Amino acid sequence: MKKIPISFAAFCLLLSSCGNSETASLKKEAWGNVNGQEVHLYTLTNASGAYVKISNFGGVVQAIGVPDSKGEIADVALGFDTPQGYINYGPYFGTLIGRYGNRIAKGKFTLNGNEYTLATNNGVNHLHGGPTGFHDRIWKIEQIPAEKGNTALKLTYTSADGEEGYPGTLKVAVVYTWTKDNQLKIEYEAETDKPTVLNLTNHSYFNLSGGKDKTILGEIMTIHASRYTAVDETLIPTGELPEVAGTMMDFTSPKAIGRDIGELGGGLDGVHGGGYDHNFVLRDKPGELITAAFVYNPVSGRTLETLTTEPGIQFYTGNFLDGSFEGKGVVIGKHVGYCLETQHFPDSPNHPSFPSTTLLPGQKFQSTTIYKFGVRK
Repeated sequence: MKKIPISFAAFCLLLSSCGNSETASLKKEAWGNVNGQEVHLYTLTNASGAYVKISNFGGVVQAIGVPDSKGEIADVALGFDTPQGYINYGPYFGTLIGRYGNRIAKGKFTLNGNEYTLATNNGVNHLHGGPTGFHDRIWKIEQIPAEKGNTALKLTYTSADGEEGYPGTLKVAVVYTWTKDNQLKIEYEAETDKPTVLNLTNHSYFNLSGGKDKTILGEIMTIHASRYTAVDETLIPTGELPEVAGTMMDFTSPKAIGRDIGELGGGLDGVHGGGYDHNFVLRDKPGELITAAFVYNPVSGRTLETLTTEPGIQFYTGNFLDGSFEGKGVVIGKHVGYCLETQHFPDSPNHPSFPSTTLLPGQKFQSTTIYKFGVRK
């Protein structure tokens, strides 16, 4: 019988189960059709049975199953059962965001003397890369080697020069690694052939109750930031970086997410929708991997530590979720989940004093974020 050569990764996917040890596995399954192309869902499971589900459509983190203090595994990420949910609704559940996460004022920026105009898909502003950003693209995906007990997927996408108004052909690679100790590690790389701007992130929403609590207001949050970016009535930074000390923005010591949220009302400036939607300043430029935030759910005992090399983190409490649709059988209402989006600051291309988001030919953008799940007895 003639032998047909096959790569290790292809062999694993053919079997629908593999890993670097007998206790880590990867399963691939068909997950519907988007614009005439079949998309897939990949389930990465470690020795304990904890898992993450990732799709090549939008780079979606569709589910994260981790144990509570009693060892019971439940999904702590918001999402949809099918790709159609991600197409029909706009909360960006679990998606990869680019080219520019967060907002750019009036969809305009100037780079090297050239003005660029982007779509205004969030009122008068540009948001999360535009109507057809990275969240709405089909990525190439492959399994890659990882340390024993871990499983890793590499997603790649080439964004054409002029896509959504951005200059330069941008080549992006994102590696998701699910570890034996329940860490979701996300590593970003990008290169361009023309000067451009870039701000990549993941937009997962978390609820550490595993679906038992209808809101996240009782979860205990710590954010290691002494300042935040003040914004105007359209959520665009004013350039000021106020101190959080003594204000409702102070999460430097652990406190319930809902403790001061009522003070926001319609927002500090009437626009936040009655909750947090703010970029917290971790440092003045990217650097080593540090802990940005820590969350604890007192009922389930689950914890989430967010580590990043990025200079900022957007804390968003799902203020604009209105209960008009369901995701994975759960009514998606206000404050049902929160985001911890590691990032450069909003509207940085228009604020020279902010950490730069400019990427030049010959440079390589690199960034790492880790969502580390645990339990507290």
